[in-house]
Amino acid sequence: MKLLIVEDEPKTGHSLQQGLGEAGFAVELAADGTTGERLALEGDHDLLILDVMLPGRDGWQILHSLRQAGRDTPVLFLTARDAVEDRVRGLELGADDYLVKPFAFAELLARVRTLLRRGQATAAETLLQAADLELDLLRRRVRRGGRRIELTPQEFALLELLLRRRGEVLPKSLIAAEVWDMHFDSGTNVVEVAIRRLRTKIDDDFAPPLIHTVRGLGYVLDVRAAP
Repeated sequence: MKLLIVEDEPKTGHSLQQGLGEAGFAVELAADGTTGERLALEGDHDLLILDVMLPGRDGWQILHSLRQAGRDTPVLFLTARDAVEDRVRGLELGADDYLVKPFAFAELLARVRTLLRRGQATAAETLLQAADLELDLLRRRVRRGGRRIELTPQEFALLELLLRRRGEVLPKSLIAAEVWDMHFDSGTNVVEVAIRRLRTKIDDDFAPPLIHTVRGLGYVLDVRAAP
């Protein structure tokens, strides 16, 4: 797990970096708000620990920039500002926790671990994956190989169904009922057309193919060779 600490007091910053490093985390330290904001926006940290009063950009501004950019990285404020209005402001801006200095390191470590567990659970609930394909239920976004793929609402619903039932052959009747809320009519090709369009977007320019036809039975999304 990778953490970013933005703390301008050298003794506190290095003490946190050392303690959290000894607890098994990879820790990056920024000593000013401008650097901290850049690292927060460009990095892939699992958790941010922010002071509020910082040179350059303050903690409020860093958090605001992070959330405006659509980054949902967990944020723990660690600050001497102990007024109720400060805590409320931090939480309303999108912070996940708020710890006042002076603090016990054991408590900080416990809060860090709790936030990381919570973040992992949230990701598991909102992100569906197969190979390098990712469907983010929270942001309604789809990526494959790091590339953003634009889907219509029905294509998104179809892909979500296939991912949730990954490895299971789904008959056309079930797909029609789940995605279009309709009884399947063997005389219509709505499911075939939708599958073909979805394949064009998520399979044609990528490998391996993920959506497979099981002749006479239906369709399956899985990482395997086409039957």
